[in-house]
Amino acid sequence: EVQLVESGGGLVQPGGSLRLSCAASGFTFDDYAMSWVRQAPGKGLEWVSAISWNGGSTYYAESMKGRFTISRDNAKNTLYLQMNSLKSEDTAVYYCANSPVVGGFFGSWGQGTQVTVSS
Repeated sequence: EVQLVESGGGLVQPGGSLRLSCAASGFTFDDYAMSWVRQAPGKGLEWVSAISWNGGSTYYAESMKGRFTISRDNAKNTLYLQMNSLKSEDTAVYYCANSPVVGGFFGSWGQGTQVTVSS
């Protein structure tokens, strides 16, 4: 059974940092590209970032460039998202998802982790 389990969310003040993790199991992790997608309250899904199977290529939505860093540890079957300089508009539930290639259809999703940026 494929499982993606996010963690690391929480309440942080504007300008602060958080590191999200996504633990993967039930599939060959390094056969897949991975992405982070978020959903703010009352809004639709927004793609955040993606990383190729070996971590050699990374991609970001424009508003996240320079603030967020995606990475992966294939030995630990874990995906990460380092978020710095957080803004109130980053408040959302953050999901990780896998896809055969970057930009491909998402096959599996995690349950999400809540990030709240507020003073």
